[in-house]
Amino acid sequence: MKLDGKVALATGTSRGIGRATAIRLAAEGARVCANYFEPADVEMGRLDSADETVETIRGQGNEAFPFEADVSDENAVNSMFSATTQRYGQLFLDMPAALWDRVHAVNLRGAFLCSQWAARQFVSQGHGGRIVSISSISALVGGELQAHYSPTKAGIHSLMHSLTISLGPHGVTCNSLMPGFITTDINRADQEDPEKLAYFEGRAPVRRLGRPEDVANAAAFFCYPESDFINGASLLVDGGLFVNLQ
Repeated sequence: MKLDGKVALATGTSRGIGRATAIRLAAEGARVCANYFEPADVEMGRLDSADETVETIRGQGNEAFPFEADVSDENAVNSMFSATTQRYGQLFLDMPAALWDRVHAVNLRGAFLCSQWAARQFVSQGHGGRIVSISSISALVGGELQAHYSPTKAGIHSLMHSLTISLGPHGVTCNSLMPGFITTDINRADQEDPEKLAYFEGRAPVRRLGRPEDVANAAAFFCYPESDFINGASLLVDGGLFVNLQ
């Protein structure tokens, strides 16, 4: 009973991984909200809901309740978490969904759309090409205030891997750059704070902050003929920031 007293919300519990996870968490003592979405189940020709999952959990002497919600619907998700906290207590932090959507639209959807257009052009021309996307060191590490940002940069990193496989036969290479602390407008407040400035300068073994030109130089390298055999790579441009844990 390692999860005794805890509250779990498991999604997609009608079957498969979601169902097995809900049952396992309950077996460890957690009280479970078992999410499902019936319309999607019907479309797939599956009429069973999370009721069977909940019955299994309760049959084992544990606590759970089913909740139907489309997890892509913000209002439905709000209702689901509200119902869970009202029933079981606990606290859940939140971020405006509009901010999440905007950052994902610009960072990840934007990278997808531009890469798709470039790929079509390269393939139609038949001469190969280069796609270089700007990911981030944040694709590899988390950030207290980056729950909306980091996933988009990890997504770009992964997108380049997939495009590498599909576009390689057409002579198109796809790579990404992972900048660390680069002096741009997005972090101007940190640059103007003497303590933060000293901290970030000290974290980088080269003992300076990155400049936009540092990233541009790396991008240019990926476009050189000499980089023809570099494909699906991700290059840290951070002055050694990532490897320095001291």
